[in-house]
Formats: sequence, structure tokens, C-alpha cells
Amino acid sequence: MWSPASSLEPASTYDLRMDRDRLAQQVAFLVEADKLKTIIRRTPLTDRSRLENSAEHSWHLALAAIVLREHAPAGIDLARVLELTVVHDLVEIYAGDTFAYDATAHQTKAAREQAAADRLFALLPPDQAVHFRERWDEFEAQQTPSAHYANALDRLQALLLNMTAGGGSWTTHRVTRQQVLARMAPVETALPAVWPLILDVVERFSAIGAIAADV
Repeated sequence: MWSPASSLEPASTYDLRMDRDRLAQQVAFLVEADKLKTIIRRTPLTDRSRLENSAEHSWHLALAAIVLREHAPAGIDLARVLELTVVHDLVEIYAGDTFAYDATAHQTKAAREQAAADRLFALLPPDQAVHFRERWDEFEAQQTPSAHYANALDRLQALLLNMTAGGGSWTTHRVTRQQVLARMAPVETALPAVWPLILDVVERFSAIGAIAADV
């Protein structure tokens, strides 16, 4: 807080205090962000030992962005994609994870997550608050090549875990073939080289009943 006396302080002292305040905000945000590890998703780990949490999911997306870079659409900025993948689910700290196939929960998802973004990113220093919010908004809007790539990875990651876990959340929640294909649609556009794999997995798991038949 500025006071008349503060104007008499040496500039170096004032700057140091500002630096400490900025660092304190950054540390507070990082501590709050650790809560993402407590948000449990519906997708099991590949060894089926437990469900993954949202922090693990975000890490996996960042790794996938690097590994699959050669298949990405033209015009992506990998550094930007990594920011998108790391930031995209932070709002779940307050909004919770919304299961991809829960139509009822999706009716309130946008409002819950917008409110969560307002609250969470406000913990950061103002310039970083704006930057993080812009990245989160970019992922949600799906208007840039980098956002398309990040979103496709988000869909693909869950498929890979369900595939390896023998059906995972598809089987547990009786998800249908058409629901899975609709959920995976962004992969066809952003990662066309991966789309045949998606179709193969969906057909194989539909054939054995791990993905429910369409009604």
C-alpha cells in the first residue's frame, strides 16, 4: 500500500518489496495449483490400479504434445501448446472434473469453470493473471491451430488410457460407440494421421462389448 512516507524510501527498497509481493503471489498460486492433484477423473491408469487425477492428465498431455509434434497441424507453436495443456484443467480445482459423457453436468460446466478461472488466476500478479487467463480462454475457444492440437491430444489421451485398461470409463459408464466417435472427432481434423488408430480402437472395443452398442 502506498503512503507518503513510501515516496521517501530508496527506490531499491521499494523495488525489493514489490519483488517480494510478486513472489508471494506466485508462490500462493503454485500452492493452490497443487490441489489439481486431488481432482479425480473417471479414466483409469493403464495398470487399472486407480483412477488418474487431473494433474497427471495435464502432464501426460504436455508429454504427448512433444512426442506427437510431427503429426501436428501446420502453424502450431509448441511452447504455446505446452502452456495450453498445463493450464487447461486448472479450473477444476474449484469447478471439479466434468465427465466427458455426462450430459447433465455439461449444462453447468461453462458457468462453473468461468467462475473458477476468475477466482484462480486472480491469485497471480496482474500481468501473469492476464496471460494465464488468455491461454485458458484460447483452449476453451478452439479457434487457433495450437488450441486444436491441444484439444485433440486431450481427447486422444483418454482414449489411450481406456484402450490400455481394457475399456476403462467406457465400460464402467456404458458409453456408446457414437458417443466415443463424437468425443474423438477433433482428432480427425487436428491429427489426421492418428484417426485410423481411433477408428480401429473404437471398432475393436465395440465388437467385444467394452463400448456399448448404439441405441
